[in-house]
Amino acid sequence: RIRNVDLKMWSEIRIPWKILFFISLSAAVKDHEISVERDLQSGISPEVWSLFGGMIEMNAIKTSSPMLFTLLAHCLYVNACMKGEECIPTTWDIFYEKWGYMLIFWNLAGVPFSYCYSTLYLLNRSHGNDPVHHSKIYTVSVYVLLLAAYYVWDTANSQKNRFRMQQRGTHVERNTFPQLPWGTIHNPTYIETEHGNKLLTGGWWGIARKIHYTADLVMALSWGLIAGFDSFIPYFYVTFFTAVLIHRVGRDHVHCKEKYGSDFDEYCRQVPYVFIPFIF
Repeated sequence: RIRNVDLKMWSEIRIPWKILFFISLSAAVKDHEISVERDLQSGISPEVWSLFGGMIEMNAIKTSSPMLFTLLAHCLYVNACMKGEECIPTTWDIFYEKWGYMLIFWNLAGVPFSYCYSTLYLLNRSHGNDPVHHSKIYTVSVYVLLLAAYYVWDTANSQKNRFRMQQRGTHVERNTFPQLPWGTIHNPTYIETEHGNKLLTGGWWGIARKIHYTADLVMALSWGLIAGFDSFIPYFYVTFFTAVLIHRVGRDHVHCKEKYGSDFDEYCRQVPYVFIPFIF
């Protein structure tokens, strides 16, 4: 910490996700320019939108649906980091990890400049006059998949962290956008441990022990699906992230077993599934 600047928080959320969002925003603008130029070369005049009764006129947005998808996906992520900032200090990265390689190099270099592979792949395809296109049904399905996974991820993280804050008497109602339904559990069920902590078994956390990881992986998968199946590059993020989370789940299990003992065994009995209910 340097005075009021928490270096872990700064390197975890202040810089990397904003850079990723602006990379996607820049790519979306460039994709629009490429599409307009392609239409002009084909003899197609730009479509003009008239807004507010003709007070404002602007060229129609020509950014492709897949590129708008990556912009939306990264916008959701960066906004979640900002609006739910009070949830970050209780995460493993901040609470346990030292300010080392992962929190410095990977967050400042790996996150913004490798998680954007889907965006850059789509832009390169457009620049090469071979833009990625999907059927309307496929495109809508991937959008729905992203938004559904985001809802689970957002509300699951909110439930967990607000439960912790409620137990400590530090919970404050927030109005940051968007506040989604079921983000706070009223009268949640939990296991009281001999250690003194409470293990949440209500809400999403009664369905699977790592339900937020499942939702996060589904979002990562959708970033690849929107780019099609012609290259592995858009699937780098979900592949890498899967390996990271599998390792993290194993590490968490050992840590919680050592910390809570038989109470953790009871927790696993009450919530037997790790990622997917009734499957795993």
